[in-house]
Amino acid sequence: MTTTRGLTEAGRRIVEEEAPLPHLPRPPEGDRERVNRRWQEILQETRVAQTGVQILFGFLLSLAFTPRFGELGGFDRGLYVVTVVLAASSTAALIAPVSIHRCLSGLRLKKEVVETAGRLMVCGMVLLALTVGCTLMLILNVVLRGAVAGGIAGGVMLWFVLCWYVLPYRLRRRALRRGRSGGTNGDTTRTP
Repeated sequence: MTTTRGLTEAGRRIVEEEAPLPHLPRPPEGDRERVNRRWQEILQETRVAQTGVQILFGFLLSLAFTPRFGELGGFDRGLYVVTVVLAASSTAALIAPVSIHRCLSGLRLKKEVVETAGRLMVCGMVLLALTVGCTLMLILNVVLRGAVAGGIAGGVMLWFVLCWYVLPYRLRRRALRRGRSGGTNGDTTRTP
C-alpha cells in the first residue's frame, strides 16, 4: 500500500482512491484508452527528456562566448560543433511530438501520432545520449587531454547504453517470454 504519511486528508483520499486494489483485476483496456494512456506516458517522458536537453543545449551555446573558447584547438572546436548539432537535433526530435500533435489535432490520427511520437522519442534519446557523450568528451579533453579523456567518456557512454537500452530491452524480452508461456506479470491488460 502507498505510504500516505505527511499528506493532507484530501491528498490521502486521492492516493487511496487511485491505488489499485491487489485483489481486484483491472478491466480490459480498450484501444482508445490504450492510445490515450500511451500519449500521456509519452508526454511525461518528453517533459523529463526536454528539460535535460534544454539545460545541456543552453550550456553548450554559452561556451562559444567564453574567453577560453578561443584557446581551443581544432579537434576540440570540431567536437564542439558536432556536440551543438547533436543537441539541436535532439531538441528537435524530443519536441517534435508536441508539434505533430498540434498540427494533426482533430483529424482522428492519435494512434499514428502516438506511434510516430514514440519513434521520435527513441531517436531523441539516442541523440541526447550522443550529446552527453560528446559534451563529456569535450570537457574531459580540455581538462585531462588524450586517451584518459576518451577512456572515461567511452566508459560513461557504455553506462548510458546499458541503462537506457540494454536493461529495458532485456526486461521487455523477459516480459514477452513470460507472456508467451502463459505467466502473468501482474498487468496483463496493458501492452507497451
